[in-house]
Amino acid sequence: MHNVRKVVDDLYWVGASEKRIALFENIHPLENGVSYNAYVLLDEKTVLFDTADWTVGRQFLENVDYVLNGRPLDYVVINHMEPDHAASIEEIILRHPDVKVVSTEKAFMMMHQFNFPVNDNFVQVKAGDSMSFGKHNVVFVDAPMVHWPEAMVTFDTTNGVLFSADAFGSFKSLDGARFADEVDFKNDWLDEARRYYTNIVGKYGPQVMELLKKAGTIDIKVICPLHGPIWRQDLGWIIDKYVHWATYQPEEKGVLVVYASMYGNTEAAAHILAAKLVEKGMTNIKMYDVSKTHMSYLISEVFKYSHLALLSCTYNLGIFPPMEDFLRDMQRLNLQKRVCAVVENGSWAPQAGSKMIEMLQDMKQMTVLNEQVSVLSSVNKMTESELDDLAESIIESMGQEYKY
Repeated sequence: MHNVRKVVDDLYWVGASEKRIALFENIHPLENGVSYNAYVLLDEKTVLFDTADWTVGRQFLENVDYVLNGRPLDYVVINHMEPDHAASIEEIILRHPDVKVVSTEKAFMMMHQFNFPVNDNFVQVKAGDSMSFGKHNVVFVDAPMVHWPEAMVTFDTTNGVLFSADAFGSFKSLDGARFADEVDFKNDWLDEARRYYTNIVGKYGPQVMELLKKAGTIDIKVICPLHGPIWRQDLGWIIDKYVHWATYQPEEKGVLVVYASMYGNTEAAAHILAAKLVEKGMTNIKMYDVSKTHMSYLISEVFKYSHLALLSCTYNLGIFPPMEDFLRDMQRLNLQKRVCAVVENGSWAPQAGSKMIEMLQDMKQMTVLNEQVSVLSSVNKMTESELDDLAESIIESMGQEYKY
């Protein structure tokens, strides 16, 4: 049975949501599901913009057939070749053997790698090319490394709709809604949108900024992403979030406290530090045990907050492995422009602190506070005083003007 929604005149959402899959890209938890968006344009020619993952293939295909209502499918425009959007290309071609597949040269190469039978029905486009489907005219815009090299976005100059590929996407099932103004996005969706961006696209901030600059030259009225809700209001608000994330500017002044503790003593130090911060007036604090929290949530939070406090026990004369993994993920995703506090613990040879600092200094524009604390087994009066000094240093740094 079909489940479609009109987006604007002539354009229909034909995607699907699902809550069964546990991991996105087999790595990121999906506690609230995800949507796979695709769109059909009905003009003199019919056009499908992207396809869907096989997990929702049946619903997607029923939706496409319902909207076409017996008409042939003339074109399918592929903005992004990742299988969660492109896996159904072959089935579309089998059902509509005369359909023309429109995409980039690199996408065409990938279609052959995936063994999709595109062959002579492929229409290659490049940046600046345009096509007319009747009254609707579209322009193709390159979006390399947002977040695959073949990616592009498509802009309908007739109605102002931007088919934005993986840009402006989000985790979470749509649960009946289709538009961002139909949900409480700021309270219920923003964290998942940030987690999606930072973990999937976060490394490619300069490329995202380049795309945003291009987008700033066109009159966008609606943003149709491949995951998450469609944007038809408050476009400036979500674009501003993307500017923050793509330039690695924190969204808020606050402290993310992440600790690695084997037997509870480093955790106790984390709680003491957090309490001292609150006593000194900083209440915007989030605390996580790195061993119990999936890395994708930690990465999302570290993109959000201006300050980061890392507390780790020493393990085999190094950093506790989950904390080291977190730092490597920050490096891998190009995190920068944060103020960092470091606390180490060790019973016989504390080493974690210097090694964490070394990893932080390998990142761009990371400020490591001088008041570093070394706990010997557990907090005593001296190290409690040092934690108080560290909290004071964090508070003082909040008042400084940083050029992000």
